[in-house]
Amino acid sequence: MDDGPSGWIAFAAVVLGIGGVMRIFDAIWAFRYHGALPSNLEDAIFGHSLKTYGWVYLAVAAVLLVCSYLLYQGSQFARWIGVAAGALLAISATWWLPYYPVWSLIYIGIGMLVVYALIAHGSRHDVEA
Repeated sequence: MDDGPSGWIAFAAVVLGIGGVMRIFDAIWAFRYHGALPSNLEDAIFGHSLKTYGWVYLAVAAVLLVCSYLLYQGSQFARWIGVAAGALLAISATWWLPYYPVWSLIYIGIGMLVVYALIAHGSRHDVEA
């Protein structure tokens, strides 16, 4: 059965898909939240509007979900897009690091594992033992 990704590549594809879905939930929250905001949000990278963050997270989600799908298709081009998406997943988590440190560090760790998986184990020349 050699119809799809296996091992680390499957891991990366699943994690990118889950990360994309999580970012959709982040975007929905940002669009719908009307409560009190952290007092130092004005110093954040995209300013004080949560709607701006909602659009950014929606764009990040789209990239992550497309990369997940393309990895399941098995193209090497998708692998490198996945490396960029994994890095994007980790980098975009740093925006909320001052406000939600634990969740941000989890996102960063997941992004780094995806990058590792795709660089170290994604070569088309890998030989299975």
